[in-house]
Amino acid sequence: MGIITVATTPQSEPLPELHDLDDGGDDAVRRAAGTGESSRASRHWWDRNADEYQDEHGEFLGDDRFTWCPEGLDEASARLLGAVDGRDVLEIGAGAGQCSRWLRAQGARPVALDISHRQLQHSLRIDLARGASPVPVVQADAAVLPFAPESFDIACSAYGAVPFSADTARLMREVHRVLRPGGRWVFSVTHPIRWAFPDEPGVEGLTAISSYFDRTPYVEEDEQGRASYVEHHRTIGDRVRELVGAGFRLLDLIEPEWPEGLEQEWGGWSPLRGRLIPGTAIFVAERS
Repeated sequence: MGIITVATTPQSEPLPELHDLDDGGDDAVRRAAGTGESSRASRHWWDRNADEYQDEHGEFLGDDRFTWCPEGLDEASARLLGAVDGRDVLEIGAGAGQCSRWLRAQGARPVALDISHRQLQHSLRIDLARGASPVPVVQADAAVLPFAPESFDIACSAYGAVPFSADTARLMREVHRVLRPGGRWVFSVTHPIRWAFPDEPGVEGLTAISSYFDRTPYVEEDEQGRASYVEHHRTIGDRVRELVGAGFRLLDLIEPEWPEGLEQEWGGWSPLRGRLIPGTAIFVAERS
């Protein structure tokens, strides 16, 4: 099975070609970025950087491991999704499908969705190298899910899609739509408090320099002022309101502590910062 591509970018403007979006030396700013611009930037950034990302983080992620965060919390021990055997599971922002591969080994029927064609090619590469049937993969925007209502028992996302979507209230409604009653929705994101601090692993990353309440997106721009990378900030309260507004019941909010013995840095995540301030927030919700 190949990659099913669904044209669901939530804005009809044409997408520029990859060679028109060279992000070398792009400038970082805080400015507004709408749904179409954010979706377009994410698609092309991840297509450009998927190879480097998998080279750099592939060993930590594993080929068939479900890791929620840089702190190393595994679904194998956390069991945030509940029973998965025999369940239809949608992984949103799946990257190379590592979590979906673990889910399949537990008896689930996963579908791995990502906006990046190149990331999903890595999923196919891993399965072919293992001599396994490919995990079903779909290329689409998470805010416009190409599935019928009540198609899945569980939806999950480990640092995928949510931070890159300009309209996460819509994304939450879409997840609610495709889940069956009682279905669980679990997703991990950078802990919102981190937005007040520089994204640095050392001591310079321990002093707050921005307002936690400033929701202005982080945008990297090319020489023409076009967004090449976009992340959106929401407070803890924003996330709770989005979930409740979409029809979910919040079951738990988990802030993994930095584990003893983990010395590996991942971007702004480090033992120094991880032992002082939370780096990840995991929301566990249920469709009512």
